[in-house]
Amino acid sequence: MVSDAPAALSFYRRAFGAVEDFRLDRPGGGVLHAEIRIAGAVLMLGDVSEGPFTAPTALGGTSTALHVFVPDVDALVRTAVAEGAELLQAPADQFHGDRTAILRDPFGHLWVFLTHLKDVSLSDLRPTGS
Repeated sequence: MVSDAPAALSFYRRAFGAVEDFRLDRPGGGVLHAEIRIAGAVLMLGDVSEGPFTAPTALGGTSTALHVFVPDVDALVRTAVAEGAELLQAPADQFHGDRTAILRDPFGHLWVFLTHLKDVSLSDLRPTGS
């Protein structure tokens, strides 16, 4: 949920290359429900309304991060930061075989974008001495 779904949809298109597949506007303004794709991942969003759902900005943060694999995490980060995303962790190669970056969008959501570099065996992922 976001506090301004039309603005969020525009940001996600520009910053993350999102494709809007479906959108149901509210009578009187705003978005009741929208579906977007980012690098094949389908996400649903809408404007905050009465009920159990609220936006991260109203909570002062979020306990959830959206993980999305993309073809080129470095290029996505450059574009997203230029569009207003906050870079929390620059792209870096990780022990689990992915190049990973963490961003916060202007609507308070955390995003972990990854580009897969190599397969790593489960035994290589376990801490030594286990």
